[in-house]
Amino acid sequence: MKVAVIGIGLIGGSFARDVKKLHPEVTIVGLDKNQIHLDEALELQIIDEKGDLDALTDVDMVYVSIPVNAMVHELPKIMDAVGDDTVVMDAGSTKRLICESVAEHPKRRNFMACHPIAGTEFSGPSAALEGLYAGKTMIICEVEKTAFKLQERALAIFQEIGMRIRYMNPEAHDKHIAYVSHLSHISSFMLGKTVIEKEKNERDIFDMAGSGFESTVRLAKSSPDMWTPIFEQNKDNVVETLEEYIQNLTTFKQLLENNDFENVHLEMSNTNKIKQILKGIPLTKK
Repeated sequence: MKVAVIGIGLIGGSFARDVKKLHPEVTIVGLDKNQIHLDEALELQIIDEKGDLDALTDVDMVYVSIPVNAMVHELPKIMDAVGDDTVVMDAGSTKRLICESVAEHPKRRNFMACHPIAGTEFSGPSAALEGLYAGKTMIICEVEKTAFKLQERALAIFQEIGMRIRYMNPEAHDKHIAYVSHLSHISSFMLGKTVIEKEKNERDIFDMAGSGFESTVRLAKSSPDMWTPIFEQNKDNVVETLEEYIQNLTTFKQLLENNDFENVHLEMSNTNKIKQILKGIPLTKK
């Protein structure tokens, strides 16, 4: 089997590592506009060889992990290049515009719209982790539009690397992911911004920052090159979640101003149920 990975960063590189561990005989072809990333991926043995669009004609599987703004432009070109028996999967954090970009493509049956709910705040080939996907959820959209035998090939790999499969339509995906992922990143970025602006002496931040601050602001280390296009493509849903979040923050602030600590306690107690909701979600450590 030959597998092409387009975008050799955390997500694409981790997928390549897992496939190679499961199937040492597989040839991994890497494509990336950043030649330094390709060289690094070769040196780290994440990929076996470099390639270009012409290399896609005889691969069995293509995994596309590039920023979502590039995805909507490049995915049709990738679909043009692949063979009739190649399954193409994306890893984009938005789904509606990506699905629309190939909705009328003559090889639409070759495409499976995917989003792995996995990652860390790090980027680049050196961030790739073996086992990143284990126990995580793979969201698949519009599965009925993918040829059945190609579905089977993709699902077999996902199940082999230990993923749970969940099916969803693109609109529902984008709405729900705005709450559980996109809002989390905005909160982290803005917390980091607030602290940096308030604490001009960075040494004070370093000395006083505990594990709570570190874990809350961790996502602020994520790549702006990746996240700006995500916020752009999912703007309407992100704005809606931000409005609800800001309202909750405003309410909490008002409770403090009114010395209403009984309801401050109640707000936090009611939110403690999140422990049960999140129970069992595996953590990823670098």
